[in-house]
This record gives sequence, C-alpha cells and structure tokens, in this order.
Amino acid sequence: MAAFMDKDFLLDTATARHLYHDVAADLPIIDYHSHLQQGEIASRKKFRNVAELWLGGDHYKWRLMRSAGVTEDFITGNRSDEEKFRAFCKVLPHAIGNPIYHWSHLELRRIFGIDLLINEKNAGRIWEEANAKLAPMDTWSLLEQAKVEIACTTDDPADDLLQHQEIAKSALKTRVLPAYRPDKAMRINNPGFVDYLAHLGNVAGARVDSFASLIAALAARVTFFHQQGARISDHAVDVALPVVPATEQQLEALFQKRVAGNLLTDAELGAYVRGILTAMGRVYASHGWSMCLHIGAQRNNNTRMLGTLGADTGYDSISDMSCSAGLASMLDVLDSTDELPKTMLFCLNPNMNDVLSTMIGNFQGGGVTGKLQFGPAWWFNDHKTGNLEQFVTLANHGVLGTSVGMVTDSRSFASYPRHDYYRRLLCRQLGQWVDGGEYPADESALEQIVRDISYENAKRYFAL
Repeated sequence: MAAFMDKDFLLDTATARHLYHDVAADLPIIDYHSHLQQGEIASRKKFRNVAELWLGGDHYKWRLMRSAGVTEDFITGNRSDEEKFRAFCKVLPHAIGNPIYHWSHLELRRIFGIDLLINEKNAGRIWEEANAKLAPMDTWSLLEQAKVEIACTTDDPADDLLQHQEIAKSALKTRVLPAYRPDKAMRINNPGFVDYLAHLGNVAGARVDSFASLIAALAARVTFFHQQGARISDHAVDVALPVVPATEQQLEALFQKRVAGNLLTDAELGAYVRGILTAMGRVYASHGWSMCLHIGAQRNNNTRMLGTLGADTGYDSISDMSCSAGLASMLDVLDSTDELPKTMLFCLNPNMNDVLSTMIGNFQGGGVTGKLQFGPAWWFNDHKTGNLEQFVTLANHGVLGTSVGMVTDSRSFASYPRHDYYRRLLCRQLGQWVDGGEYPADESALEQIVRDISYENAKRYFAL
C-alpha cells in the first residue's frame, strides 16, 4: 500500500516516475489564465495569516465548507480568521476524493514545508507554523517560489493598466501580463451596461453610441493592451450562439434597444454575443492574439446569496446548454475570410468533451501547431478524473502533444501546487500507455511531450 501523498503520489509506473521527477517537476509555470489581482502584486501584498491566503476569495473551498455544514459566518462572515481556518481544517477530512483535499496538502507542503495531515487535531499547530513561515512572504515571493515565469491576470478593456506598468518596471522575476476580458461589454443586459459604455468611451477617446463604435472602442483598447504585453483575450460564453449570425443592422438595433432601456431576450442576447465574438475575433487575428472561449457556466444560481455576497462567491454550476452548431458556424465565418485567430475552446460541461475535441479539428492549419486548442480541464472539471479524461479525449481525436497544458483560473496565490498535481497526472497517463504497450518506451519522445505540454507549448502558442 502506498503511503499518503508520498514522493511518487499518483505515479503508478516507472515511466511516470521518471517523467515526473526528472522532467516535469522543476519546469517553470506559464499561468496564462488567472484571476490574480494586479494591485496585490504591484503592492507586494503580505497576507495577515494563512486563512487569508487560503480561504480569502477561494470559492472552491467555500463551496466545500458549505456542503460540509459549515455556517456562513465561518466562511464569508464575521468570525475570526483563526476560527474560519479551524472550521476548514475540521471538515476537510470528510472531503475524500475531492481535489481540494490533495491541493490543500500540496499547498501546505510546497509553500510552508509542513507535512501534517490537515484536520481538527492538527489545526492549531498548522496555524502557528504556517503563519510563522508566511510572515516574511509576500505576493512576489509566492510567485517566485512557485517558479511562475509568466502570470496573466484578467483585465477589463477600460483598465488603465498602470499597476501592470509598475510591475513591469519592478525587480519581480515573474513577468505579469494583462489579458483582455470584455465581460462588461458582452453582458449587455447587466444594470451597469450603459454607464460602462460612457466609461469605455472616455478611456478609448471616442463616444460609444452604436454597435460599430463599441467595436471600434474595444479594438482601440486591444491595441493599447498589446503595447502592454497582452497576447490573450478571454470570453465567458454563457448563452447559446445562434447558427445564423445577425446582420450589422440587426446588431445595431439590438444595441439601440438596450440603450433605450429595454432588455434583450435570450435569443437576442445570443445574437449580440456572437456579434461581439465575431467582430473581436477579427481584431485578435490582426494582432496575432489567442482567443479563449470559456463556455457553459451557469452563473449566480442562488439569487438570495447573490444579493448578499455578490457574484463569484461559489454559486455557479455547469450548464447543459447546446453550443456546437452556433460555435461551428461562428468559427467558420471567421475562417472563411482567414480571420480566425488562434482559439482555445473550454467547456464546463464534460459531456461536451468529445464535441469540442472534434470541433478543433475542423479549423486547424495554416502552419500553426495546435491553432485551435481543446482547453484543459477547467473549474468543475479540474480534478483527477477530469484531467485524465481531457488527456484521453484529446489523444483520441487530436494531437495531445500540442496541448498548451494547465490553466489555474484561480484567485489565490497559493494555487500553484495544482500544476504539480496536473503534471503528475499527465506523467501517470503517459506511463500507463507505455506500460500497456500502446506507446514505445522512447524516453526522448516522452520527455519532449512532457516538456511541451507542461511549459514549452504555452510559451510558443501565446507568443510570450
């Protein structure tokens, strides 16, 4: 019987152990999609204790605690940090099979060098030892300790990126780059949409009073972001895209309907979102950017808690919406004029894995390795089963060796040991194929695959 999370954790073959320990373990990290706050990096934020580092804003852990019966005052409420930390430690042992159980122990070991089981009995000792080791640390040291070579934040088009400019001039070894996320322009039914148009127009230096002027303003901000080092855009696609695109006149009418104070129907919203994605896809292609589409989140399901805590607090889930026909049509429109940018397709619904992994094969080419990517296991799929299924599905339908690897998608500076988890699973899968006689024991080829997926491919693909 293997010891709990020993040095060969998840590595069940000799090939896997070699690939992980000798190749993957020490590779730098390219974190091409995160929700780290640029201000916390610029200011070299220190965390007052391990509870703030571990639990602050981490809706993964919040959901786990709620499911285990912890009351909200111990999660987002007014209980002390130590009380919240002890509540988490108390319930974590019940989360057998949950990746947070493994991630938390990896974080404890990698960041603090503490090899204790996280439970109620050890909570006090962990609290004291982790806080002592955290005291001299800040966001810079956490990034550098984790060997994060590049970290991309998530930034609104209207952001002035002044803190990014400050970081770029600093001595931080990690390169911190902006990534372009125009959610506020896409979510036309949101209450603040019209006010946002005025703000965007002020920043872009032009009045935004039409769909065409909105696209022009967004394109101008892409140019600005590009000058600051951005090479990636990111879009949440939470509505079904229509198969037949709206005309320019129809998109203009939808824009004016909303400006006049009327909300769009679901069908109209889908048409508007597709219009934004198509227009911006052309802009991204002209700059050589990659467009990431995060598809299939069903957000803010609990309206009571949305009103209490706001968005992104752990009340989202997987949507079962169908997206294939509209998505294919949109990609085809861009491809037909050779304006399809490098594109990554993520879907939160694992039932769509085969759909997306075959979709990317329709639009490959142009001499770009893996121009369309089937994104790694994301959010609710980022666990042992989800990662292994992503490897196998992509291998079945595409070229696994072209994958750009893991995405953290995290708000936490403590999340980087998840890369260790991902790399162990990758080496596990490759080792099983070798042991099963499905791939030769070609060390050179296998080592190159591991280096590429863990590090090299992302650096090349995103032109970072």
